[in-house]
Amino acid sequence: MDKVQVAGKAPQMEQLEAGNTYAWCACGKSINQPWCNGAHQGTELAPKVFRAEENITAAMCMCKQTKNPPYCDGSHMSL
Repeated sequence: MDKVQVAGKAPQMEQLEAGNTYAWCACGKSINQPWCNGAHQGTELAPKVFRAEENITAAMCMCKQTKNPPYCDGSHMSL
């Protein structure tokens, strides 16, 4: 199994718009963090694609260790 790369040790706040579809980088290699740019190609990893249900400011996981992708669950605190 391919290992994820820690992209940051704190969440990144992002404005999500209701009805929009997003692709959260799960591998940590994207230069467009926290969003996927296809850097996972050639690995077993894939982005978490989701649709925002409401307009919100969300804490997006940057350490890629969250148990609630794509959102931060505090897992970075144990790195």
